[in-house]
Order: sequence, then structure tokens, then C-alpha cells
Amino acid sequence: MKLEFTKMQGLGNDFILLNDPDARLRLEPEAIRFLCDRHFGVGADGVIIVSPSERADLKMKIFNSDGSEAEMCGNGIRCFALYARDRGLSSGTEMAVETGAGIIRPRIERDQVAVDMGEPVFDAEKIPVNLPGEVVDYPVVFAGRKVEITCVSMGNPHCVIFLPPGEEPPVTELGPVIETDPLFPAKINVEFIRVRNPGEIDFAVWERGAGITLACGTGACAAVVAAARTGRTGREVLVHLPGGDLKIEWKENNHVFMTGPAVEVFRGKITI
Repeated sequence: MKLEFTKMQGLGNDFILLNDPDARLRLEPEAIRFLCDRHFGVGADGVIIVSPSERADLKMKIFNSDGSEAEMCGNGIRCFALYARDRGLSSGTEMAVETGAGIIRPRIERDQVAVDMGEPVFDAEKIPVNLPGEVVDYPVVFAGRKVEITCVSMGNPHCVIFLPPGEEPPVTELGPVIETDPLFPAKINVEFIRVRNPGEIDFAVWERGAGITLACGTGACAAVVAAARTGRTGREVLVHLPGGDLKIEWKENNHVFMTGPAVEVFRGKITI
């Protein structure tokens, strides 16, 4: 099967976008892994399929580089919005997109895309986390190291860990351990955060199903919500990710807004 694709990136978090106007495209996990392979395939952190929706303007399905399907992706939906606009799949600067996390509404603002990411969820059962109530600065030991975790869902699960100033994020050491810990029945994304001041944080991430990436939009939202909830920052924060900056605002109506760039890298065809 020959596929026409577009490679896009948001702060270095890169994706292969496929248009599926008849909603017939079915990719096995092996095909996803091949496409995302940086030596034998196109190379990406994930694959995004663009198709029609009965509930919104368009539908987004996203797959991690390991072949697993994710509910949502913040950097991915910014790429999705520009892709849809540039191909005339959606008119205007704002659209409604059906995702595994519900209807998400990106809005294109010049070279940036602002996205209403919805409301954060702290209820452990809904994230899910195998703990009662809410998990906020909760002490846990992973691989012999004691950390405090705050868990949030932004349509997908996140575990946020705040580090002291100057400490290097133990992404490769703790990320895969925490992702697959039995405490998290659906696995989890892991964010390591250093607070610079009430309006800025430094961010590193181990993404569920992808490993280390240069950026994670839902993770940035979760990190700001966790930081504001615990009094470490305000509700409007500039997040410094390895691939660039995202502006995150947790508004008084409880919705989280993310603003950042998305860029088309190249187009091509590949046989799978």
C-alpha cells in the first residue's frame, strides 16, 4: 500500500499526517512502528489520521511511535489544525475536532495555534491512578527513589514531578519505570518540572508509548495545572520545553488554553 503523507512538527514533537477522507484507512501497529522508525521509515513521534466526523468538523486519531493509540496530543492537534486549513478541509480559523478526549477546538492565530484543551481532571479513578481521591504532592517510591507526584488528566493521563532548582531531570532513569508502574493501569506520561518563578517553568517529559520527546502539549497543560494547584505558580505560565516555548493559561472557567507553533516539514509518498 502506498501512502501520501505530510511530516509536521510542533516544537520538535513530530508527526506523520495522513488524510483519510473515506474513513477506511486501517494501520496495524507494525505499520505505525515502521512509519515512525527514524532509520527505515519516515521518522516521527506519532502518526495522525485526519478523517470526517459526524460530531465535529473533522476527526483526529493519533498513534504513538510504539503503535499504541493515544486519546489526545496537544502538539499534534496544532499540526492537525494547520494541515486541515492548508488543504481546505476546514474553513475559517477555528474548527471543532473529534478526539479520543472529546471535542477540542483549535484556533489559528497567524503562525500560532491556540487550543481550548478542556478541563483538567484530578479524580484518581478517572485519570486513572490506583489510589483514592486526588493525587496531589503524594509521596511514592520508584526504583528506590522517593518523589512526590501530582496526577492530572488532560484527556490523557499525566504524572507531574517537581524538582529542586538546578537538579537534572531523571527522565531516562525514572520515566520508563513510572510509565509502566502498576499504580497506573493505563500507563502514564511523566513530566519533570523545575519552577523558575511564578510565571515560568522548565519542562522535560517521558511520553507514554513514545519515550523522550522534545515537547508534549497535554503534558505542559498538566504541569501548569499541577503547579498552580499546589501554589508553585500562577495560572498563566510560559513553559520552556526542549523544543521551544508554550504559553499555557488555566482560566477561571476551569478550561486550559495552550498556544504554540506548528510547522510543515515536508511531503512525500511511502510504501508499507
